[in-house]
Amino acid sequence: MTNVIACIDGSKATLAVCNASVWAATQMAAPVTLLHVLDKSVYPTQLNLSGSIGLGTREHLLDEMVEIEGRRSKLALEQGKYMLEDAKTCVNKQQASVAVDTLQRHGDLIETLLEQEPNARLVVMGRQGEQHQDQPIGSHIESVIRTLKQPILVVMPEFTAPKRFIFAYDGSATAKKALARVAASPLLKGLACHLVMVSDNQTQASAELAAAADTLNGADFTVSTAVCQGEVQAALETYQVEHNIDLMVMGAYGHSRIREFFVGSNTTRMISKSKIPLLLLR
Repeated sequence: MTNVIACIDGSKATLAVCNASVWAATQMAAPVTLLHVLDKSVYPTQLNLSGSIGLGTREHLLDEMVEIEGRRSKLALEQGKYMLEDAKTCVNKQQASVAVDTLQRHGDLIETLLEQEPNARLVVMGRQGEQHQDQPIGSHIESVIRTLKQPILVVMPEFTAPKRFIFAYDGSATAKKALARVAASPLLKGLACHLVMVSDNQTQASAELAAAADTLNGADFTVSTAVCQGEVQAALETYQVEHNIDLMVMGAYGHSRIREFFVGSNTTRMISKSKIPLLLLR
């Protein structure tokens, strides 16, 4: 596990993905791989129109449509290559000492990321992709987070290097595992940590936070703790704004899919509503 994988696609978040990748690579002394995946569902390698009504009797029209689709996919691949070149130039201008490589695939994003995961220390991606910029979150992001085991940094259209982060802690096994990963990684070293729990039980929450803070203090983090009340997303957002925090860290999808069906997912809600980047840990 060595690389920071930066997923770019020409969306508004592409520049932010590049900036965040440079920051992360510098923190971890790691190289960057700029990844562009041309979605095969949008740009198929082969077009099958054999079932289309009437086209079977108009072979010349069928051939022309296949040719047009092939040219469309070829142009999209070429555009992707230019995007990768521009992104590489952007990374080199920001931090010449960061080694950067490019990778283009024509296929499925999740399959490609799984293929690259053995070499990945961190995956950086925008909250909305090029095809879903008018949606709260992109179509692939939840599946990517559920599938990959490596940390994922989700960024908005703008990114600046963070100075302090909030760790949304809930005492779950997922949160404890995420806490251990933060303590062991150089990614967030040097940033002030705010360890926050949303709970109506002040005494129990304070005890759990104290134990969690000991873990981070032992890894030379400067830690502040707080217990908030109310709805999780709203309470964390209020705390974030009041303390001028510019990065949120949380364990991702700690509950079963069955429970999430009934009560919803704090992870998805945070991704869709957050105004700051999120570092999601499995």
